[in-house]
Formats: sequence, structure tokens, C-alpha cells
Amino acid sequence: MTEKRPLTCRRIVVKIGTSSLIDAATGQIKLQTIDRLAFTLAALNHQGCDMVLVTSGAIGVGLTQQRLTERPSSIAEQQALAAVGQCELMRLYSQRFNDYDAQIGQLLLTHDVFDYPVSRTHVMDTIDALLAHQIIPVINENDSVAVDELDHRTTFGNNDQLSALVATQIGADLLIVLSDIDGLYDQDPRRHADARRLTTVHHLSEDILAGAAGSGSRLGTGGMVTKLKAAGHMMQAGAQMVLASGADPRIISHIIAGENVGTWFVQKAEVEQS
Repeated sequence: MTEKRPLTCRRIVVKIGTSSLIDAATGQIKLQTIDRLAFTLAALNHQGCDMVLVTSGAIGVGLTQQRLTERPSSIAEQQALAAVGQCELMRLYSQRFNDYDAQIGQLLLTHDVFDYPVSRTHVMDTIDALLAHQIIPVINENDSVAVDELDHRTTFGNNDQLSALVATQIGADLLIVLSDIDGLYDQDPRRHADARRLTTVHHLSEDILAGAAGSGSRLGTGGMVTKLKAAGHMMQAGAQMVLASGADPRIISHIIAGENVGTWFVQKAEVEQS
């Protein structure tokens, strides 16, 4: 029998990866995906849920805008693409969310913001103020300035880590990570036809961690390892995470309804207390 998922709809962070926003084959922006994401989050927002969106895609959209097929190796060129892509990405989000009578606010963050207590407090206060006015924060790493050099630590490395950090800092009950894979498998489903999706994970064992590999595509930086680290961060904080396919963001509604989609990461104790 499939384990029931007692998920709550109070404060939820949704992270969507570049692979879900950009078609890898054509390099085109998936406008229908953005529209469905806006529709779903706006609907939940109207129902009284605190919704936060952590989005990747600035560099990927920048590549599309500049009609480039390869990600440049130069840090400066990547940051320039992020600057271009972030503008277009937010234009699309603003347009689509407005279509569904929902307002958004942009926050671009670097790791330093969380390292320093004063700046961290101000950012958390900003997010709380946005949510209090039913405004959906749209958060991304500030890729135009985030680079590790000298004695500064500015990069998160990927938005999986950023989303888990944001979720735990704001006391979110649930983190939903939408990706190009529909969950965690016991072996690579691309190589093994008998691979089995793990519906529930209560503990990140050494076998699970050892089986995760890959670092993402030319468009994104995340892989399964970073998603498992995010899941571990959430479980350690006593919260939950679901990893699911981002092909159709309307899956978020099914996740919140407790349906058996994706992989649910939750400590056993949290389930027993529900």
C-alpha cells in the first residue's frame, strides 16, 4: 500500500530548474510551462497559501535571447547572459502571473546575504512582508555578481541549495523541486529498464547518495546530488520535500493533495506525528 502523504498547504517553496523552462533540443523557452506554473501558484495563493518561487533559468534564457547554442566558458560572459536573461525571465513571469491576478516581487540573492546575520534578517523580513500582502516572491541567485573570489563566498552553486536554504529560513512546511526527472530511482532509469521510482525516502543512506551522479546540462548546473543535499537539509529541519517532474507544473496541485507522484523526502518521525 502506498504511504499516505500528509502534506500541508500553509507555506510552500517551489523550485523550478532550467531544464523545465528551456527546451534542450531547440533552446526555446517553454512558454506553456511558465503559464501553467503561474496559473498553479496563483490559484494556491488565492486559496491562502504562502507561495514562494525559486527559479533558475537566467543564463538559459540569456542564451536563447542572444541566439547562442553553447554556454560560454568566460565568467564575465556568463554573467552578462544572466543579466540579459533575468530581465526577460521576469518579464515573462510578470506577464503570466498578472494574467491570473497575482502579483510577484523579485529577489536576487547571493550566499553572503545568508552568511551575515543583519542582511539575512532584512531579506527574511522582506519575504515575510511580501507574503503578508499576498505577493509571491520570485527568487533567483544573482548570477550577474555571484562568483567565489578573494575572501567572499557568494555562489550557492545551484538553486537546489538556494531553495532549501530559503525554505528552512522562512519556516516552509514543504519544498517542491521540479526537475527533468520524475523522482529518485533505485538505479539510473536511462540505463536500466527495471529501475524503480522510490515513492518515499525517510533516510538518505550511503547507497542512495552513492547512486546519485551527474552535474546537469549545458543550460543548468544542478544534478541529483544537489537535490539530495536539498532534501537532507529539509529533513534535518523537520520539513519535507517532494522531487517531481517539471514537465507540467500543474503537478504541484497533485503533490499538495498527497497523491503518489515524485519522491517524498520526510523523516519517519514527522509522518508518525501527522
